[in-house]
Amino acid sequence: MALSRRSLLALASAPLLASVRSASAQTWPDRPVRVVVGFPAGGSVDIFVRIVAQSLSEQLGQPFVIENRPGASGNIGTEAVVRSAPDGYTLLAVGVTNATGAALYDNLKFDFLHNIVPIASTVRGVGVLVVNPALPVTTIGELIAYARANPGKINFTSSGPGTPQHLYGELFMQMTGVAMVHVPYRGSPQSLTGLLAGEVQAMFDTLSTSIEHIKAGRLRALGVTSAQRTEALPDTPALSEVVPGYEATSWQGFGAPKDTPPEIVEKLSRATNAALADATVKGRIETLGYSTFVTSPAEFRAHIADETAKWGKVIRTAGIRLN
Repeated sequence: MALSRRSLLALASAPLLASVRSASAQTWPDRPVRVVVGFPAGGSVDIFVRIVAQSLSEQLGQPFVIENRPGASGNIGTEAVVRSAPDGYTLLAVGVTNATGAALYDNLKFDFLHNIVPIASTVRGVGVLVVNPALPVTTIGELIAYARANPGKINFTSSGPGTPQHLYGELFMQMTGVAMVHVPYRGSPQSLTGLLAGEVQAMFDTLSTSIEHIKAGRLRALGVTSAQRTEALPDTPALSEVVPGYEATSWQGFGAPKDTPPEIVEKLSRATNAALADATVKGRIETLGYSTFVTSPAEFRAHIADETAKWGKVIRTAGIRLN
């Protein structure tokens, strides 16, 4: 079968295009790299991105410029990156909300795992189940027993529907069979204030946010949400010690638009992991109550896929929608 002139030109140009892409990947980056953060400046996602981005700039010799594009639980920023050129000069700050978004929203204009290439994870955060000291429970088991004896009498708070704080509570209820009432506030500071004031009785909070209140006795810690106990609260059990299999942690990392050259993805992954191995970077992360979370691109993709399936099931069972 005779080939058309267009087909012949396409075949002839393919090696040239591959050569150009290879050369481009080898010289990357030769100009500033933009990192889109789908949340406001000063929040936890923004803070950790800036810590790691500073090291990437130093390693790779180009500025990594943070661009905050908040809105819709990070979906506005994610869509902006999905629509960007896959040349390694636009990256996305990836987080657990990217794993929950598909189940929470019907109208997303992208498929995260299809349209974003995971590069590397960066940090992992531990949650903690805290209660107002006025609640007559001191252990996870006592809380479960009290909730079963008083269904609907315990209000647990969060920074809003569909947030990790909310989903941690839903997972706890689904795994224990207890019934608590979700009372969302307009943000994390407001929900914590409500808990301290006794307006609500419980909260699955970020450990770094609650720890000073725990140490001061203003809040009572019943259990941490990680699979094992944490050094920050060594005497506080993991929830999994009473609720086998319970684990809920926040996490962050970097992603890029689909079709970003593999050489650039690998180069970024190596640089990110080198940043996390740096004692200064690691120390800054741990000071803020988080830990480093090191993966390869393939491992990070598998982690996101697992989290997407896990939280999708929780969300569908709870009937949560944010459209």
